[in-house]
Amino acid sequence: MADARPEDTEAAEDTGAPRTTGTPEGTGARRPDASSTAPDEVTGELLELSLGYLYSAALHTAARFNIADHLADGPLGADELGKAAGVDGPHLYRLLRFLATKGVFREDDEGRFHLTPLAQPLRTDTERSLRDYIMVRGEPVFWQSAAQLHEAVRTGSTAFENVYGVPFYDHVAADPELGRAFNSSMAAFSETLSNDVVDAVDFSGVTSVVDVGGGRGGLLRAVLRRHPHMNGTLVDLESVVAGHVLDTPELAGRWSARAGDFFTSVPSGADVYLLKHVLASWPDEECVRILRTCREAMPAHARLLVINAMIPAGNEPHPGKTIDVLMMTVLNGKGRTRAEYEALLATAGFTVARVLEPSPHASVIEAVVGG
Repeated sequence: MADARPEDTEAAEDTGAPRTTGTPEGTGARRPDASSTAPDEVTGELLELSLGYLYSAALHTAARFNIADHLADGPLGADELGKAAGVDGPHLYRLLRFLATKGVFREDDEGRFHLTPLAQPLRTDTERSLRDYIMVRGEPVFWQSAAQLHEAVRTGSTAFENVYGVPFYDHVAADPELGRAFNSSMAAFSETLSNDVVDAVDFSGVTSVVDVGGGRGGLLRAVLRRHPHMNGTLVDLESVVAGHVLDTPELAGRWSARAGDFFTSVPSGADVYLLKHVLASWPDEECVRILRTCREAMPAHARLLVINAMIPAGNEPHPGKTIDVLMMTVLNGKGRTRAEYEALLATAGFTVARVLEPSPHASVIEAVVGG
């Protein structure tokens, strides 16, 4: 792994936003069936989709200037809000009016803007804040890669590498400021999902767990908080684990954080091994290497929990489909169906015991060694 993954785990692992069928990368809203929609509506729908990048830019701008924080104490007019944020009031008004069409902020009859449920995660002081995630996704490393998606599709390559000439993780590792921002953004993405996973998985009888490629430890922290009899180990790159979130009084004496490379080795002898938002970042061959490294470390009784959004059949929106396109632009990984994940596990010597669906963002495949 490298300085973080677009599927790392940290605070919410799943998004830090209220549980929905949408994602920070896309929406779960059902699109109208074009075959039963009037031509004018189809035209409008298509034009709206073609300008979708403007919503991303507007969200990034609102996050950059902490607009939601400035509205935390109540509604403000654009001029007053602009002074507080240090931006131009008239331009800010037009931006917020635009975002309000999607329910992000709301304008009242007096021209004041209010926070809405969709705007709340843009605050920096909320438990489920997505502000850092949205900030980083508006940086050039993502925008410029997305602009070259057509070349990736034409050649079967990765858009990011076509633009920057190196793999994403290498680029992040060489830019400490970007690395810190990216790791923080993944922590924001993961917080709530960690709680969803802990709610869904039966950890009875488990005394030790290893969080492989666990970022700053958000999932491990959630597991240990819920199960005070357990001990855990976080494994990730040194630059990532250096910012871990495990050093809290309630977890004292029950954790360790180790710098390591999950392609080479992971700590042995634990009851449960976690791979949350890791495998979608890598192509099949590397996934099998990671899985085999885990398998070599696992005792016969141990379980492996693979946590990723799984792509369902059909045409409905789903987080896994959105993440799959994100992977195509930034990494060599991909979203996968349940059958594809099961095939990877079988190749690495695992058998799937059960599959849980705590969230559209995080299915949990429980696997054991052998058959």
